[in-house]
Amino acid sequence: MYLMSKIGFLFSGQGAQYVGMGQELYNNYIEVKEAFDNAESILGYSLKDVCFNGPKEVLNRTDVTQPAIFTLSAGIANILKNKGIKADVTCGLSLGEYSALYYAEGLSFEDGLKLLKIRGEIMANAYPEGKGAMTAVIGLDKEVIKECIDEVKEFGLVEIANLNCPGQIVVTGEVSGIEKAEELFKERKAMKVVRLEVSGPFHSSLLKEASLNLKKELEKVNFNKLSIPVLTNYTGGILEEADIVSTLTGQMCSTVHFEDNIRKMIEMEVDTFIELGPGKALSGFIKRVNRKAKILNIENEDTLKNVLEHFEG
Repeated sequence: MYLMSKIGFLFSGQGAQYVGMGQELYNNYIEVKEAFDNAESILGYSLKDVCFNGPKEVLNRTDVTQPAIFTLSAGIANILKNKGIKADVTCGLSLGEYSALYYAEGLSFEDGLKLLKIRGEIMANAYPEGKGAMTAVIGLDKEVIKECIDEVKEFGLVEIANLNCPGQIVVTGEVSGIEKAEELFKERKAMKVVRLEVSGPFHSSLLKEASLNLKKELEKVNFNKLSIPVLTNYTGGILEEADIVSTLTGQMCSTVHFEDNIRKMIEMEVDTFIELGPGKALSGFIKRVNRKAKILNIENEDTLKNVLEHFEG
């Protein structure tokens, strides 16, 4: 029956990383071992050592996190490819979009890794430390959040960073504005208001200049023809090959339309969703959009075996 399924691969984003991620798969699957070993020769340091042993403070640095999640995701994707499990469409959350491009053969592993290291460095230095922030808001309607943002604009810039799924929206901006907005979100009876552990106001217009620095790097890369459709966070729809550079540039300083990516997959008749990379955040988002969907994830040996059994059964 699974042969009739339409499969979507979704790739993890920043924040999903944890010390120990990928170690089991590295020890048992050549595809993940090759990915980490190749990353070491490209980056010039042992990425696997940071992923497997920490410290957490180093792994959480955005210039390390981004190549780390990309490397693990690429290794997992290669396992599935070699097992004959292929996606019909793919997407990723923020940096995960680079993993999706790699899977769809639009970007080489080396170029993706180098780009994400630079992207991480650009993002880390894009805004003065401690001056920008991001907050997840659970259980408030988008229109209510927009009203709150409008009410605090005299205190500082606040924008919507992520539309992840119904009831989960992330805001971004200047700390002065975010603090006031958080108070309003609580007054308006948000179920949860959680400040994220990030170093800057990512996916906001405050990163416009940083995105232009990224664009210069993107323009140096040779992007290839995509083997399957890739959905982009920037528009929520299908990525046009001619627009890869402008889309990835815009994605850095604009709202991530991840809920739209999920809905587009459903519209394309995807009924089996597989999250590749650390964590299960994306699986949770999918569940909030469509509770009936078949959702799987792969981050370690147990979850990989579960997916392989699903397709063999």
